[in-house]
Amino acid sequence: MRKIWIAFTSVVVLSFIVLIWVGTEVYQTQPPIPEQVIVKETGEIFYTKADIQIGQNVWESIGGMEVGSVWGHGSYVAPDWTADWIHKEAVYILEHWSKRDFNSTYANLDVEKKAALKARLIKDIKTDSYNPDTKTISISEARVAAILNNSEHYSSIFANGNERYAIPVGALTDKAKLKQLNAFFFWTSWAASTNRPGKDYTYTSNWPHEPLIDNNITDTSIIWSGLSIVLLLLFIGILTFYYLKNHEKGDSITKPDTDPLIGLKMLRSQKAVLKYYLIICFLIALQVVLGILTVHYTVEGQAFFGFDLSSFLPYSITRTWHTQLAVFWIAATWLATGLFLAPMISGKEMKYQVFGINFLFIALLIIVLGSMLGEWLGVHQFLDLTTNFFFGHQGYEYMDLGRFWQIFLGVGLVLWVIMVSRHILFAIKKNDESKHLLIILLLSVMAIGMFFFSGLMYGENSSLPVINYWRWWLVHLWVEGFFEVFATVVIAFIFSRMKIISTKTAGKVSIASASIFLAGGIIGTLHHLYYSGTPVQAIALGATFSALEVVPLTLMGFEIREHWNLLKSKEWIQKYKWPIFFFMAVSFWNFLGAGVFGFIINPPIALYYIQGLNTTAVHAHTALFGVYGLLGMGFIIMCLRFYSDRAWDSKKLKRAFWFLNIGLITMVLLSLLPIGIIQAYTSITQGYSFARTSDLLYSPTIQTLKWLRMVGDILFSVGIFYFCWFTVQETIYCYKKKQ
Repeated sequence: MRKIWIAFTSVVVLSFIVLIWVGTEVYQTQPPIPEQVIVKETGEIFYTKADIQIGQNVWESIGGMEVGSVWGHGSYVAPDWTADWIHKEAVYILEHWSKRDFNSTYANLDVEKKAALKARLIKDIKTDSYNPDTKTISISEARVAAILNNSEHYSSIFANGNERYAIPVGALTDKAKLKQLNAFFFWTSWAASTNRPGKDYTYTSNWPHEPLIDNNITDTSIIWSGLSIVLLLLFIGILTFYYLKNHEKGDSITKPDTDPLIGLKMLRSQKAVLKYYLIICFLIALQVVLGILTVHYTVEGQAFFGFDLSSFLPYSITRTWHTQLAVFWIAATWLATGLFLAPMISGKEMKYQVFGINFLFIALLIIVLGSMLGEWLGVHQFLDLTTNFFFGHQGYEYMDLGRFWQIFLGVGLVLWVIMVSRHILFAIKKNDESKHLLIILLLSVMAIGMFFFSGLMYGENSSLPVINYWRWWLVHLWVEGFFEVFATVVIAFIFSRMKIISTKTAGKVSIASASIFLAGGIIGTLHHLYYSGTPVQAIALGATFSALEVVPLTLMGFEIREHWNLLKSKEWIQKYKWPIFFFMAVSFWNFLGAGVFGFIINPPIALYYIQGLNTTAVHAHTALFGVYGLLGMGFIIMCLRFYSDRAWDSKKLKRAFWFLNIGLITMVLLSLLPIGIIQAYTSITQGYSFARTSDLLYSPTIQTLKWLRMVGDILFSVGIFYFCWFTVQETIYCYKKKQ
């Protein structure tokens, strides 16, 4: 065990050293926000630093990443404002010069004249005009005219609404805020189209793909993409060899002929957890309803089958609540699992445990309802910008809730860590063979509490690269990293208590699995940051290590086989058939959703062209729900199975299981993936901005594919209905049952 612990510690420590080092580079080499943007020919002040920073706050207040995207991060209906701004600015300048110099449209010029104007444009746009001494950016009068034209265009969109972008009338009408919003859009486009000092690529490594200014993929992105694929194949081979050689070498154990956990008595604290399952079912159902509204906005813009909803529930709100509720209910499921299993771990009921569970339950309700109300008020511009930051809409996908609600949730997590950890510590003190399994469980519990606070590491006026850096610490490390370690250890603990595997083997496997996963997962966080105003180290290290994240997922077929063999080994294990089926589905979606669909958008050469397209939505749905959602559901029914003394009618769970999985794959194959492929082709052949235009997204082919999604959505919704029906029914039975 000592060698395994040394490997685990080395992986974690060295990985965080690298991740933090890249973070310091992000701070030091990020695109500068100038004190002033001045007109080169006249010296006139066009924008100020305050305009840009307040513009970012304005963008956050209207929904931020839930209204289109910036640098490819965000939602998919409205344009990517950065890419759209760059393209419109380039087209305007070329047309202006063409009419002035040749009395013709740019499209009608001959090849030589087009080339001359394009070369002039590239020099004007891509030359770094930032003066570090005066901290100013200078822009030509030609760009000023283009910026004013863009500003008028975007101001009209937000003031008058745009049905195809699902932006309602009056989304933003304050003229000062509109000017500041445009200043922020200008800055994001300046950083994405201006070369870094002394380099031949922009601050965003030439993202987005824009042929008019020669924004093309860099050599660095191509080289590291190739290397990541080579490393992926190499380590798949190594890990498969190691697995086949060693996976049967665990301590042998004779599986019992009867259920070792039969007759468990539910303690007061476990009974107190049951109400979490009821509220989780409500949140799941509400999330699905909001998902239906959100996806329907993509076909009708501002209506739901003709009924106008956008003035009260605009797309930015329904999508915010849809994604946020997913995180809420999945996290609540896992946290409830920790609280439910805690007495099984320690073997005793701890003092004040029931009070803590009830307190956390009330806090959860306050945070969910309070943050949703704050986001609604923020998007509808009822809050000033600072109040919005703390109580309204922060504007960042999966971290939309205001800072106050984040802090409140963080305090609740600290309490959860204390409540679960004291049970684990009590069990560790017994110093039996479960010690190592419990230590890694304790570390994962503490990490869940600690790493949530990474989302508090930026301030109201922090720059976009810095915010994105810390945002992915939360979304990737907290959700995809340490929750996954927690889930792995919990499943190992459950199986060891059922005497399916030995406790000693469970400990070894858990620590080794955590080491393998975190070896790619921690530094692999950087694959979200290739083109976010970050240095090239993010591309090199992100591509290399995030490819390693896929390696353990390739062995999920073995996991499925072993779970299946487990079900056939003893008759009593059939009692746990449906929880195990849900765990099998998690293995399948881990391979397909997180592995295959994740790797589609993982290499820099792929993400350069398809970041923020529907290919991202494919990965998001199949990984977030397919892995974490189904895992949370599996935990719920496993905990209920422990304490329910009646035979289950499996019809509801059977229907829930198959409708959920068939619905999810149908949704992907009939709609999301085909749309993503069409967008990817458009991005590669024409430019990124074209892949996000309403002309493409409202074309007959894409509209048909959007409507086809209804097939998968209906099947999936039926699965949700049956799961919630079963869970509510069984939870109420367990609550009423006399011990």
